[in-house]
Amino acid sequence: MIGEAMAGDYSAGDLMVTAAAREIKDHEVVFVGMRLPLLAFCLAKATHAPHAIGIFENGVIRDTPAKGPIVTMADPPNQTEALRLCPLSEVMTILSRGKVNLGFIGGAQVDIYGNVNTHLVRGEAGPVRLPGSGGGADIACLARKLAIIMPHEKRRLVPRVDFITSPGWGDTPSWRAEQGLERGGPNVLITTLAVFRFPRGRAQLASIHPGVDAEYLKAETGFQYQVRPELEVTPAPTGEKLEIIRFFDPDRFWTG
Repeated sequence: MIGEAMAGDYSAGDLMVTAAAREIKDHEVVFVGMRLPLLAFCLAKATHAPHAIGIFENGVIRDTPAKGPIVTMADPPNQTEALRLCPLSEVMTILSRGKVNLGFIGGAQVDIYGNVNTHLVRGEAGPVRLPGSGGGADIACLARKLAIIMPHEKRRLVPRVDFITSPGWGDTPSWRAEQGLERGGPNVLITTLAVFRFPRGRAQLASIHPGVDAEYLKAETGFQYQVRPELEVTPAPTGEKLEIIRFFDPDRFWTG
């Protein structure tokens, strides 16, 4: 790797990437998505999950990390020596058949039940139209596990989203089954301040990032969450992991 990263020299983005990478298990099929999950997949492949398979919405299927720095899933280093380059319909068929173990999505809002909004936000100046679902709703409905990754702001982590684009647990643990969603559901929410899990379909604080004050976290969260009895501090990235992240994101486009 080029450069020499120090273990204490990391950003919130670096911390989120390493937390997201830990969600990827070896031999799993992962619907990677954009932004930080791109780096998380590369990090997992280079460390603890060498046999994981990454599928991307643009039709790329990889069994190795990207061959160089990447900004989007369509960058040439992510297509070079890919296992397969195929139509969107093919990767969505893999998802619909239940072959995806873990999917990553982000959004403008997420609520205590893990429902994600990328459609419409109602502000003081009126409603603001957002880009919409993309493949987010498909991943939320059809992946066996869902990981949500987004910035931590009170206006984003809300009691109830203004619009459910990508369904989480609805408003009860039985809601998904009642809608015919027989698998999946949010497993983790990774933010710039903390990591939440979803036991019994509601967000529970599992770990708080190093240096984050618990009262500040509470003030910046729009819903009232429970705290796991064995609350942890999110592990910081090691120097080795930072070196890997820097290789794929040398200009700190996503992690800076």
